[in-house]
Amino acid sequence: MSREGVTPQSEDFSAWYNEVVVQAELVDRGPVRGTMVIRPYGYRMWELLQADLDGRIKEAGHGNACFPMFIPESYFKREAEHVEGFSPELAVVTVAGGKELEEPLVVRPTSETVIGEYMAKWIDSHRDLPLLLNQWANVVRWELRPRMFLRTTEFLWQEGHTAHADEDDAMRETMWALDAYAGVARELAAMPVIEGEKTPSERFAGAVRTYSIEGMMRDGRALQAGTSHYLGTNFAKVFDIQYQDAQGDLVYAHTTSWGMSTRMIGGVIMTHGDDKGLVLPPRIATYQVVIVPIGRDEVAERTVAAARELADRLKKAGVRVHVDERTQLRPGFKYNDWEMRGVPIRLEIGARDLDAGVVTLARRLGDQGKEQIPLDQVPEVLPGVLEDFQAFLYTRAEQYRDEHTADIDDWDSFRTQVAEGWARVLHCGRTDCEDEIKADTAATPRVVPLEAPEETGSCFRCGQPSAYGKRVIFGRSY
Repeated sequence: MSREGVTPQSEDFSAWYNEVVVQAELVDRGPVRGTMVIRPYGYRMWELLQADLDGRIKEAGHGNACFPMFIPESYFKREAEHVEGFSPELAVVTVAGGKELEEPLVVRPTSETVIGEYMAKWIDSHRDLPLLLNQWANVVRWELRPRMFLRTTEFLWQEGHTAHADEDDAMRETMWALDAYAGVARELAAMPVIEGEKTPSERFAGAVRTYSIEGMMRDGRALQAGTSHYLGTNFAKVFDIQYQDAQGDLVYAHTTSWGMSTRMIGGVIMTHGDDKGLVLPPRIATYQVVIVPIGRDEVAERTVAAARELADRLKKAGVRVHVDERTQLRPGFKYNDWEMRGVPIRLEIGARDLDAGVVTLARRLGDQGKEQIPLDQVPEVLPGVLEDFQAFLYTRAEQYRDEHTADIDDWDSFRTQVAEGWARVLHCGRTDCEDEIKADTAATPRVVPLEAPEETGSCFRCGQPSAYGKRVIFGRSY
């Protein structure tokens, strides 16, 4: 068994990422280009995120459902903007059961169309509203430039779909979902995200308004980590989602959709990782603690037994723990191995530690170095250590983002700034101006932040009046 080193982030961030996800045993490449096999170590991280978000969704009154992954092509063609936006990514089935199908079937890239069809069947009266649905599913979007977790042909996600009596209620839902995603990002992934609205050119196909959370990765690029869309009555009119109001009139419902995917795992990797590999926030770590017993033969028997007993006590305290019983391997190799895999806390137990009644604690990051803790106090001490490490990672990521974000007012400074981070600028809002910026710098408008001071002036690029009453965040993105 061996673990190779990884390319330093400063040398090639993309290579670093591609090597880490494989060496840390998060994924393997699937048999079809652009697909991935999520290994148990990586899938457990998704399960932890999923459980937290699912709890938030259910607490807010949503019910989980399951819709077909094959969608008649005609459903997509009903909403012109929607089909135009997704056409390049669609996987279409034309033959099944050895025969050519009368109507091609689209493999689910998102479910607005099929769920809209059933909302129309299930909604008759204002008493049926709001209809709050959620689905945990896999989706397929044909990717030309795949990257594990970030952009793959098939990935896992949840998609919320809701119908409401009016715009106000639908917008409350849209913003609830955005806040739920921000909570998951900040509280579990330790990602200090910015919440904001997308510019018209960046909206979801068919949406009236699109909102997202954006996190900064350690190469200065932005990652869109969750989106929430107010769809107005666009899909309701196409799929005839109407209800009879209290006065007996037929009215179109207002709908929303929102989603978070396994892309969040990629965000965790790129927000916290370093040249040694992964750095995992405790709340999303498959193992929060690894115990490494040290020694061979008779010594190993003693230290392994002590490690197992300590692990049992930690599990009872609610800590996810693993005992590394590979006694044939050198301690240094195992330390490097678990650093690659990002385990927040390592506990070392040697014969001298047992004689002294202590364990040696090492954090995955930080300048505190190793410290010794009385063996009988570990279950009481460790939860606090893990919470401190979670908070440390959030602060570290927030400081990095703030140090790489600046208010910019001229084109030359903008080009320099977006090469390594984000620029806050006044912008005219014109699509052709955005296109010119993207062509020159690869930077796009990430969000119009919800929380930002009011400010007006001239567009930094073209000089026309700014459109949003505040600065817009631009950056290169994944």
